[in-house]
Amino acid sequence: MNILIMQGPNLNLVGLRSAKSGEQITLDKINRSLRQQANKRPEELTLKILQTHKIEKAMTTIHRNRNWAQGIILAPMAWARYEYALRDCLDTVDPPTIEVFLSKQYESEEDEVTSILSAVCLDSMSGHPLTIFTDALDRLVNHLTE
Repeated sequence: MNILIMQGPNLNLVGLRSAKSGEQITLDKINRSLRQQANKRPEELTLKILQTHKIEKAMTTIHRNRNWAQGIILAPMAWARYEYALRDCLDTVDPPTIEVFLSKQYESEEDEVTSILSAVCLDSMSGHPLTIFTDALDRLVNHLTE
């Protein structure tokens, strides 16, 4: 099973926000935990992970992987508020997508509340950076194998 992980703008700086709360969370740690969780699953999972600040790159990646990926985990960050082109892309390609938001100390708390993407996503989840991605992976894979 192939899963595309799309990480939006400024997620590479999660360590700066986590340091304010005394934690040492990095994007690398998040991605390692995702790979470890994928390896623990009974299903054979292949993850393709992309972090980008550029909406064009994100959409091109979704377009190019529309036949490869059975599902998407998307951390839209600020895109959740204004990227209608991304919403149209997800609606057109129509992959099962789980939208992920970080707890409010790690990203703008307004993102989840005002997300324009939720309507075209299977689910929206929010939580700690080191667990929300793995929880979303489990949720997506469980959905795909039902």
